[in-house]
Amino acid sequence: MQNIKQSLQKHMKVKMLKWLMKIIVARMKQNTSMNFLMLQCEKCLDLQEHQLALKPMVFIINKSMLKVRVVPKSDELKTQIRTRLLQSFLFSSLDDRDLEIVINAMEVKTFEPSSTVIKQGDDGAELFLVGEGTLDCFKVMKKGEEAKLIKEYEPGDAFGELALLYNAPRAATIKAKTEAVLYSLDRDTFNLIVKDSAAKKREKYEKCLKNVKVLDSVSIYERSQIADAIKEQKFNPGDYVIKQGEIGDTFYMISEGEATAYKIFEEGGKEEEVMKYTYGDYFGEIALLKNEPRAASVVAKTDLIVMKLDRNSFRRMIGPLEDILQRNMENYKMILDS
Repeated sequence: MQNIKQSLQKHMKVKMLKWLMKIIVARMKQNTSMNFLMLQCEKCLDLQEHQLALKPMVFIINKSMLKVRVVPKSDELKTQIRTRLLQSFLFSSLDDRDLEIVINAMEVKTFEPSSTVIKQGDDGAELFLVGEGTLDCFKVMKKGEEAKLIKEYEPGDAFGELALLYNAPRAATIKAKTEAVLYSLDRDTFNLIVKDSAAKKREKYEKCLKNVKVLDSVSIYERSQIADAIKEQKFNPGDYVIKQGEIGDTFYMISEGEATAYKIFEEGGKEEEVMKYTYGDYFGEIALLKNEPRAASVVAKTDLIVMKLDRNSFRRMIGPLEDILQRNMENYKMILDS
């Protein structure tokens, strides 16, 4: 009986593997740039059943062997695109080879003020990097409601990656606020070069938001909405992120590097160190709730990358923070009394 069971399991495993391999071959036949892999897969289908069941099949894709889109452009335009790519946190970590592939694949597109670049709910086949100009991002939170302005895109910002990352409809509508020059990247090149980086960025945002005490009572959906409004900013060692006494409306989370908080306790006194910040730490969260001067200054100790969220974007996304804090009265009292 045991032998019969093992034989059936082996037979089912073989059938499943063959079925999967047929799908892979069919997909590869649709893409001539992957013919070199297709031949290997077809050979696998010719193997005897016992070989297929016993031998693991591993396929290594060499990026240099794949054909990706190449859009002719001048050296001057390539330099301009490279500059913007290095400003974007989605592309800045790519090595020189991958960066060159992305630059070659990008296509220049221009948009007049008020024109729509992408529309919420539509299918998406490309992402965009802002070369020049500014654009507004609008999102319909609930069916039947009007679209809300949730953030603005500036040169160096990228958008549209979520539709490619999750193979889902566009999550928001983007309109040109001024005349805009955009660099578009096709789905195939995105999947080959950028997808892992985009997924890690999204995961990082949501992970950091989970650690913010003031957002304890925010739902998973709301946290995802907040992640849509986050932007990143770089600071050099010695740069002030915020200054004591200034009115603040932005909340910061540290993505990379270290920072130090300093406070002047009496007029004419010197700055005294009061806090150190490193990856995952956050500061300025009161700015999401109350419009009051910063209680301390925060200075970059090393090269620093922060994720930031301003009060207006937060309110547009999920409403006033006071309403959310009502779900957790202990946190609410702690914030207001601070």
